[in-house]
Amino acid sequence: MRTLSFFDPFLQTRFITNGSSSSSFIGLISTTPLKCRQPNFKIHHRSKPSVSAAIINQQTLSQNETTFNFNAYMTEKASSVNHALDESIPMKTPPTIHESMRYSLLAGGKRVRPILCIAACELVGGTQSTAMPAACAVEMIHTMSLIHDDLPCMDNDDFRRGKPTNHKVYGEDVAVLAGDSLLAFAFEHVSSSTVGAPPGRVVAAIGELAKSIGTEGLVAGQVVDIISTGGKNIGLDRLEFIHVHKTAALLEASVVLGAILGGGSETQVEKLRKFARCIGLLFQVVDDILDVTKSSEELGKTAGKDLVTDKMTYPKLMGLEKARRFAEELLAEAKRQLEEFGSEKAVAPLVALAEYIAYRQN
Repeated sequence: MRTLSFFDPFLQTRFITNGSSSSSFIGLISTTPLKCRQPNFKIHHRSKPSVSAAIINQQTLSQNETTFNFNAYMTEKASSVNHALDESIPMKTPPTIHESMRYSLLAGGKRVRPILCIAACELVGGTQSTAMPAACAVEMIHTMSLIHDDLPCMDNDDFRRGKPTNHKVYGEDVAVLAGDSLLAFAFEHVSSSTVGAPPGRVVAAIGELAKSIGTEGLVAGQVVDIISTGGKNIGLDRLEFIHVHKTAALLEASVVLGAILGGGSETQVEKLRKFARCIGLLFQVVDDILDVTKSSEELGKTAGKDLVTDKMTYPKLMGLEKARRFAEELLAEAKRQLEEFGSEKAVAPLVALAEYIAYRQN
């Protein structure tokens, strides 16, 4: 068996030079407030949403259109992801747990995380087939987080993606186990189904994914969110800590997994990590804005729940207009991280995905 230095200079740098097979590669998720500035070059954007649809100030959009067809891209990639997810978890014995897993996993959704994984992989020279198991894995873990988040002991939600939540259909006990099963299977799927990437990169991707959902990722953000609910004098630093970990960490992992498995260099991986961290936080800022500006029917989930439960949100802490301006800054910073990847055509999918997150309506 070849050593890492023979088949991958990137992994030689991370695993041998740094003397670690895990922590030195992954690094800590930064909680330092982001310093945003406008990108140095103009990226042509997809068609503008209507004025009534825009979450961010309409003036931030370019008047130019690109030949990149975002809707066609999302439809094609989402279809491929849905097919792969359907095949990944067939019905087995016992049927109840597999029904429960499939109920939430195949309930729809925009598939933003898996598509980000695929787009990042393709940007650095990889293929969709190489990224797909990891793309499915992040969606499995995302679904797990939704099932558990909706439980009565957490956010106690009755609807998700326009359907009754998992525990409303299968009961709390089965819902917990369905989430657990999806979490476990996500790692099995990456390790057993990934093709076209060196073993060292698969191991690195698994480590990255694990870190993103543990006590330095999603769990950390969730815990701080729980203990902060209803609290007083909660500042921006704590709010950013919650969402950099709870929301942004898995979005970051989605992009970084794709970059690692696609053969990205250390510099490319870190640029894409920063890009993902920006859009991950942007996702939450927009989510907070939507919660106070949209109805439950429009969102496909309970609207205004953050206000009822006295959760700290960006509009509550900053005001609605400042929250929108912060979203603008995050979008600009995300685009800046893509400057060194070459042509506008190459980065068009990730730029469009960042804008989609900024201008989404649910």
